[in-house]
Amino acid sequence: MTRRTAATPPAAPAPDGAALDRTLQALAEPTRRAVVGLLRAGPQRAGDIAATLDMSRQAMSRHLRVLRQAGVILEVGAAHPDDDARARTYQLDAQPLVELQDWLGDVQAFWNTQMAAFRQHAERVARARATPVAPATISARPTRTTRATRPGRTKP
Repeated sequence: MTRRTAATPPAAPAPDGAALDRTLQALAEPTRRAVVGLLRAGPQRAGDIAATLDMSRQAMSRHLRVLRQAGVILEVGAAHPDDDARARTYQLDAQPLVELQDWLGDVQAFWNTQMAAFRQHAERVARARATPVAPATISARPTRTTRATRPGRTKP
């Protein structure tokens, strides 16, 4: 077992596949991405978010519920679930977005490696094609012999 020191931060846990799926599913809808964009500036009330995006409160409530269930946003400021929904304030929860960013970084690193290998291969092929063939290896095209020009034969 390895011992962590103060200088060694704990390794970040691998993102849970189901949590990553919920985050991606929640962010797949443009309105929910717009909500996330608004909340990047700081916590906002549900009514203000709905007004900014020119949506009904009921429609915004559904979008906020999906984002909340996915863990992308947190509800703050409501003392009780029965409190007035217009007074509820929402803010981003960074953890699901950090996990998404880490996963995307891994995917990008994979493709960067693949593209670098492809580039090296393409450059090797291009260099091989550009290398001139030495004159000694070039052979003249053999002349075609016909029955009339074969040794021992005369033309009719």
